[in-house]
Amino acid sequence: MKTARELGLIPQGRLEPGSGNTITDVPGISVGHCSLRRDGIFTGVTAILPHDGDLFRVRPRAAVEVINGFGKSAGLMQVAELGTIETPILLTNTFGVAACSEALIRRAIAANPAIGRKTSTVNALVCECNDGSINDIQALAVTPADAEAALEAASTGPVEQGAVGAGSGMTAFGFKAGIGTASRRLFIGKRSFIFGTLVLANFGGAGDLVLPDGRRPDPRVPASPERGSVIVVMATDLPLGDRQLQRVARRGGAGLARLGAFWGHGSGDVVLCFTTADPMEHDSPEAFATQERLADDHIDTVFRAAAETTQEAVLNALCMAPTTPGRNGRLYPCLADWLKENPTP
Repeated sequence: MKTARELGLIPQGRLEPGSGNTITDVPGISVGHCSLRRDGIFTGVTAILPHDGDLFRVRPRAAVEVINGFGKSAGLMQVAELGTIETPILLTNTFGVAACSEALIRRAIAANPAIGRKTSTVNALVCECNDGSINDIQALAVTPADAEAALEAASTGPVEQGAVGAGSGMTAFGFKAGIGTASRRLFIGKRSFIFGTLVLANFGGAGDLVLPDGRRPDPRVPASPERGSVIVVMATDLPLGDRQLQRVARRGGAGLARLGAFWGHGSGDVVLCFTTADPMEHDSPEAFATQERLADDHIDTVFRAAAETTQEAVLNALCMAPTTPGRNGRLYPCLADWLKENPTP
């Protein structure tokens, strides 16, 4: 399978991609998948680790933007309130949230036995989309062991995209979709940084997709109400404050809108944005702390990166997922096949 960029769908923008054009271009970030394949089961878990240390002890700064809140994710409320992440981020199907939360809690307790007894509890962070159009979601197939497998598989290298991990059973705009990622280089104040995005794409009405060149691919399926979801995870090594992180997260909506999304009533659209710069310690010995952050006059470059990477990540999820039959007999085609049949004039 080829990426959207390799297929000629290069989004109009002014920023260059990172070396791998993935979220793992941001130093220290790793991604892993666990894919489940058996009778009626087509689902999985995707893990994103902001660093390879103890996240409960060294917490990245983060923010959440809920574009449309039709969702069942866990842990977002505390991230919004306190502005930090204290576990890896797991993505899965809607009914897999509890199993993934258990895995994260047990993992944190194993590293920090005082959790819940001598110190605070831990905020497990799990985001979800409903893959029931392809996967038998009522089977509750995802287990804590599957979540642990995704965590153990995490690496800082290339990221597998398409129908893999949490993206196994996801669809978007009437096409097969799943996991996608992209990155951009940032040059600000004579310093260089990386901004990366990973999406779990499961949204958009059939026929609504708009490609960067203006074409509207037809999946040849009946139009249906917008009842999907999308999880957008953004990461950077650029120093940003909590307020700035939320402002950047909000621009993920611009990337989704470029694709033709309008965030329907039944859609759960969530953006999580974090920085690996200047993390917070669980047990800070100081009463006051200083923090480096970007001057607001330079933040437009980051806004552009957020929109561009979100758009390209979704296109990658669509282009790298093969044609897949649904549970109701419907076929979810591959966007790459449509592009081959409909070359640019």
